[in-house]
Amino acid sequence: MREATNAGARKQRTVEPAASEPAGTLVDAEVDESPVPGPTHVGSRRQLAYLGLCLVLIGLNLRTVFSSFSAVLPEVTAQAALPGWAVVVLTTVPVTLLGVFAPLAPVLARRFGAERVLLGAMAVLTAGLLLRPVELPGPSHLPALLAGTAACGAAIALCNVLLPGLVKRDFPHRLGLMGGLYTTAICASAALGAGFTYPLYTASGEWTLALWFWAAPAAVVLLLFLPVALRQPRIQHQAVRDGVNVWRSAVAWQVTIFMVLQAMMSFSVFAWLAPILRERGVDGATAGLIVSMCIVLQMLGSLFAPALAARFHDQRAINTVVALMTGGGFALSIFGPLDLVWVWAGLLGLGQGSLTAVALTMIMLRTRDGHTAAHLSGMMQGVGYGLGSTGTLMVGQLHQATGSFTAAGVLFLVVGLLAGIFGYRAGRNRYVS
Repeated sequence: MREATNAGARKQRTVEPAASEPAGTLVDAEVDESPVPGPTHVGSRRQLAYLGLCLVLIGLNLRTVFSSFSAVLPEVTAQAALPGWAVVVLTTVPVTLLGVFAPLAPVLARRFGAERVLLGAMAVLTAGLLLRPVELPGPSHLPALLAGTAACGAAIALCNVLLPGLVKRDFPHRLGLMGGLYTTAICASAALGAGFTYPLYTASGEWTLALWFWAAPAAVVLLLFLPVALRQPRIQHQAVRDGVNVWRSAVAWQVTIFMVLQAMMSFSVFAWLAPILRERGVDGATAGLIVSMCIVLQMLGSLFAPALAARFHDQRAINTVVALMTGGGFALSIFGPLDLVWVWAGLLGLGQGSLTAVALTMIMLRTRDGHTAAHLSGMMQGVGYGLGSTGTLMVGQLHQATGSFTAAGVLFLVVGLLAGIFGYRAGRNRYVS
């Protein structure tokens, strides 16, 4: 039965999603391996459904580390007596590590298998979430916060790279469904962290307990995925060179810079939107709800934007519009009338979700084959997240220097304008070559 199931999956593995499907943004990072990795070994349709559930649940844990910390940032800063530089580092390091560890994921997968690497990443993520609130002798929370946050960033980087490929090759006949569920789970994880962390803090009276809570769902997924990962055969793979050298392509660099600029705004939403709202006088619970609403609207944008982008002859118009929506929504959330803050956050959410989705869709629309798409994806994640973390860094530094977030509002107007310019150039109907 196992052989029949996996043979059928392998036969359909070559099926590519339509560009209009949500799964069109799923890239297999292991496509340059020999032999090409086959689907995850399962023994029945029920086990295949169980695997799909596990992959979606992994996605549901990949953004809580960002949004949960920002939801109680004022409390953590005050009660743990964090210096200003530590706040900036804690909001910047995890995003930087997404870019640093992204190239390592295919290397580890070749040696241990993607499933085992995902299992290890979930173990590291769980350990990092448990470590973050620990108070070490001194007493001091800072060392554990730094180490736990860094561990979470490294683990999420591995999952970001390998999880889309598993979704794509294990469910070639359900790419639209699984791609949509995977995308929704990623956004939902950020919304859950933003919406529930502050109520957990008010119920317990301890920010440490509010942060520790998020280790529980990660540990549950770790246990659920354990039998799936351990029963996979160990097969040694070799790296092969194929596809275009994206590092020498002007189109690839335009798409990558577009990715950098959207990442600067995207992760700044997770790290700073709640503190921005609270500094403007919004209470913690309401700020969490506003951020959650913003992220829920990101889900809508991320689901519909790829299909809309693929219908155009080129993507110059949609790239420019969503970039300006995002920059404008972020700036208005900082210095627009507070009575309309839900409107500004909604504009930001729709713009940011659409912007992230169309930036990732460029991978498929600007490449002619899976090998080049994988190379472009690796370039975008490494450079995009690595340089994209400077957004959270600059917001923190501007706040420290000026004592307010007003300068950050100007920053996001500039970043949104630059994203519009590079999105226009990346949206031209050309291919990486």
